[in-house]
Amino acid sequence: MAKVLAVVSVLGKDQKGVVAQFATYLAERGINIEDIEQRVVYGLFLMDMLVDLHDITIDLSELITGLLETGKKIGMDVRVHLHSQRKQRKVAVLVSKEDHCLKHLLDDRRDGHLNGEIACILSNHPALESTATEAGIPFAHKAHDNLEEHFAWLDRELSSRQIDLVVLARYMRILPPAMVAKFRFRVINIHPSLLPYFPGAAPYKQAFESGVRVHGCTAHFVTEQLDEGPVILQDVFHIDVGKDSLDDVKEKGLSLEASVLSKAVQLYLNEELVVVEGKVIFKPGISRFFQAQK
Repeated sequence: MAKVLAVVSVLGKDQKGVVAQFATYLAERGINIEDIEQRVVYGLFLMDMLVDLHDITIDLSELITGLLETGKKIGMDVRVHLHSQRKQRKVAVLVSKEDHCLKHLLDDRRDGHLNGEIACILSNHPALESTATEAGIPFAHKAHDNLEEHFAWLDRELSSRQIDLVVLARYMRILPPAMVAKFRFRVINIHPSLLPYFPGAAPYKQAFESGVRVHGCTAHFVTEQLDEGPVILQDVFHIDVGKDSLDDVKEKGLSLEASVLSKAVQLYLNEELVVVEGKVIFKPGISRFFQAQK
């Protein structure tokens, strides 16, 4: 008997009886819960339920409407993800001249670690075209001499390719507010410092000259406020003050940047995070449920 799988995701203020209400609603309509993960973070209740709709006794649209209404009554946001309708999300990687983050993402793609499709690599410089061509990924670039024209071109490229996630893999331009708003919490950047410390330009130089002994990098969502978006991941490396040169500091940082950005992208594509009140909250991954059924 073939299963018809879906994931019901619930998010809202923690309260008693949430699981019971949804479990009862589903059971009364012939729906079996195959797996469930739940947790409470900062007073927020997060739950993902893998369900089998094979024996459902009502119309699917009625089921979804009923789940939404059940959530509304108790102030919970509810989403239903059907396995049969899931499509790999399209990723656009934006770059300039540095290739360390891009190459790590391409390695992830090659090794099957990305639960999504790198649909294109877009740039303000032609330097990394050969890297994209070697990987078999469409590449396009437009100089940023005229920023307005560059961003208009970029907006057209992202729209025409129906991009779901934008990854700034050392793309050395600040996106305009309109584009950030259009891709709200769908643009991930890597910044070479432990934000909020050393924001802006030349953070490795700032860290080296300040004499700090621990430095790192931050993967975060982009907002209109420069380097102030919700933090996804951070990691650190140590600086041997008096021994390490500025080049040593940069070398340590570049490798870490690529790794942290890669992990952040995977968390997003695996649907293991949500942004609530300006903070990134980790949650059970919807993709984990579906992958387990393969």
